[in-house]
Amino acid sequence: MSDVTSTAGAPALTPARRWLVLAAVSAGLLLISVDMTVLYTALPTLSADLGADASQRLWIINAYPLVMAGLLLGAGTLGDRVGHKRMYLIGLVLFGLASLVAAYAATPQMLIAGRAFLAVGAAAMMPATLSLIRITFTDEHERGIAIGVWGTMAMVGAAVGPIVGGLLLAYFWWGSVFLVNVPIVLAALALAAVVAPGGSGGAERPWDLLGSVQVMAGLAGAVYAIKEVTGPAPDAMVAFVALAVSVTGWWTFVRRQSGRAYPLIDFALLRDPRILIGVLAAAMAMFAVAGVQLVLTQRLQLVLDLTPFRAGLVVAAMALGALPVGITAGALLSRLGTRPVIGAGLLATGAGTALVLVTPHAPLSWTVAGLLLAGAGTGAAMTAASAAIVGHAPEHRAGMASSVEEVSYELGSLSGVAILGSVLAAVYTRTVVPPPGAPAGTVEGLDEARAIASGMEGDAAAALLEEAVRAFDNGYRATLLIATVVLWASGVFALLYKRRAVPEEAPAQSSGT
Repeated sequence: MSDVTSTAGAPALTPARRWLVLAAVSAGLLLISVDMTVLYTALPTLSADLGADASQRLWIINAYPLVMAGLLLGAGTLGDRVGHKRMYLIGLVLFGLASLVAAYAATPQMLIAGRAFLAVGAAAMMPATLSLIRITFTDEHERGIAIGVWGTMAMVGAAVGPIVGGLLLAYFWWGSVFLVNVPIVLAALALAAVVAPGGSGGAERPWDLLGSVQVMAGLAGAVYAIKEVTGPAPDAMVAFVALAVSVTGWWTFVRRQSGRAYPLIDFALLRDPRILIGVLAAAMAMFAVAGVQLVLTQRLQLVLDLTPFRAGLVVAAMALGALPVGITAGALLSRLGTRPVIGAGLLATGAGTALVLVTPHAPLSWTVAGLLLAGAGTGAAMTAASAAIVGHAPEHRAGMASSVEEVSYELGSLSGVAILGSVLAAVYTRTVVPPPGAPAGTVEGLDEARAIASGMEGDAAAALLEEAVRAFDNGYRATLLIATVVLWASGVFALLYKRRAVPEEAPAQSSGT
């Protein structure tokens, strides 16, 4: 390998500059991932301060991944058109401005809008980060290491989000969890502007805004339907309408894309089993990580009475397991191949989740051990999934391939929070048996039951809390069991799926260019 590589539309990059590009895009990805989970520990505090109800809390959490997932495909193809460096810099600016809006939100509605604005900046950045790595690192071994670092940053950010939230809440008001983004944005902006390779992209490629709207309609309808069906008082008509909106959004999106010369997603990419397995692995890994982190963080605080900071430290064991394994897996992919690493990683993540499941009343060291194993498996699976998707797509589809991978991450995260969070709530409300005379709010959730018990005396309060914790643990076990089964099934599929790989040039031939 020579010491200098060339990239289209950019001057030759020295080794030092290549790794500085990686540092610049990793900083942006870390911000995006931290903001996915930073509210897990801050949500109770900001809900009390802003007076947010249950529905508003749902959208404060889900507005960010939902809008991001809806815009990612469009942002990736827009990056192919205007240049990935430009998209990354624009995304950083938007993210910084949105952080200020969210930090100083005075109402739940304003905070939801701020979270949606954050998602716009994140959607502009995410495909550009991986595309810039694809352009910058032309050597397969170096690229594997770079993708390993990239994938691990996503895992680390999601894992340290609760720590960041808990630590800031210990000393500052809840808005600080957004305000802390601003100096990191400024540093990443300055570094990327200097070292990232430029390039204007292909000006002939249109941007399909309507396609992004259709994706968001599909996502929003699905999330609302899930929440309505699993709520304490489901409304069949509302759930049906939400589901109809979701189906219509997805159906019109697929039909529209199949007839376009420049689609947001070229479904021919998924005919390559390596890309298909990579997409599945990315989605399933994040499904488990996001869902398990959400329910575990709640249990650590509401059942075990850990502070937000200590709960965040426990959950961060996933990042501790993911960091070294993800980077090591990236360095070994050229020898091992992506499929074995993906399969083994998903099976290991399932084993770690199962260990957390079967030891709920054991010392916390058992939970930490399970999270370390789950993190190691996730780090390996996500690194290999990224390499499988980006490495087997044609270079002129780099932005699209990056978007497909990141949409799979976001869909996994969104569905993990929506489905597993809803399962937790549904099992709780359907199995809790409040003591005679307990207020109706007891059935809403464990946090409400704790608040009610704080105003009661002696045995009555103890009986109420015991019943609420029992029902919560029923839901907790159900969510972890679902996550474990999904991970093991996905790992087996990745290892056994035998569909023949298409020729390398097939995606390029079907691209319409």
